[in-house]
Amino acid sequence: MSFSKIAFLGTGLMGEPMCKNLLKANLPLTVWNRTKDKTHELKNLGAEVASLPHDAVKGADVIITMLSDGAAVHDLIFKQNIAEKICNNATHIDMGSIGAHEAIEHSKKHIIKGINYLDAPVSGGTKGAEAGELAIMVGGNEKSFLDMQDVFTPMGHSTFVGPNGCGQLAKLANQVIVAITIGAVSEALILAGKGGADRGEVRKALQGGFASSRILSEHGQRMINREFEPGGPAKFQVKDLRNAIKASEQLDLDLPLTKLIHKLFSDMISNGKENMDHSGLLTHLEEINNITTP
Repeated sequence: MSFSKIAFLGTGLMGEPMCKNLLKANLPLTVWNRTKDKTHELKNLGAEVASLPHDAVKGADVIITMLSDGAAVHDLIFKQNIAEKICNNATHIDMGSIGAHEAIEHSKKHIIKGINYLDAPVSGGTKGAEAGELAIMVGGNEKSFLDMQDVFTPMGHSTFVGPNGCGQLAKLANQVIVAITIGAVSEALILAGKGGADRGEVRKALQGGFASSRILSEHGQRMINREFEPGGPAKFQVKDLRNAIKASEQLDLDLPLTKLIHKLFSDMISNGKENMDHSGLLTHLEEINNITTP
């Protein structure tokens, strides 16, 4: 499917590399970011830069948002009346992580205005964004999903998971698994290290058995190297876990492990580590156990 204009709103940590891959695919891209300095490199690579978000979406076939949370999306698209500037039959793809209930609400508002809406959050972090290997979980109308394949493909692998809201539920499921596994790997390394084992060698040994996982491989290495610069900041992990708990309550479910890991991450950011990578939960658990940094 050909496009005359794709508008991308939010060119931050994840958005910028996603935009670079769209440009590599020779798609007609116009970008906007609240901090304009973050669009300079994209402009040099061939993107049009809009001074206002209203200008970015005007005449666009596709609008992609990659913002911090549901409140930011609601403020930009609806409170600032961006939705009024979106063309009839255009498709808004929200690729940020927001609440499933917020995605459903946003979809209803768009449908009334004749705008297609897909909630399409991603997993894979900045590495996946740079490599064009994001896992993209999509909720909405299946025809709209199929129509957007030329947009999704440069950024990663997309999977249609159900109606609006289901993309966000899939992302929440992802974040629950990630958060609990980070906690499990952290505690396992602390346990082994306290008993005298070499944490790095334990990580290598566990990769050959049932405990092997991408979290153990990648985040386990971060923990060994103590490299906690954010790929996925802890504050965003807390946001996602909070949304998962809210969704579980709406579905009349009790998720005790999710509640426990949410509290641990919440305590971590309360201790001033909100911008540390979520694998830095290890440091919080070390402090609980009065373990000096090895």
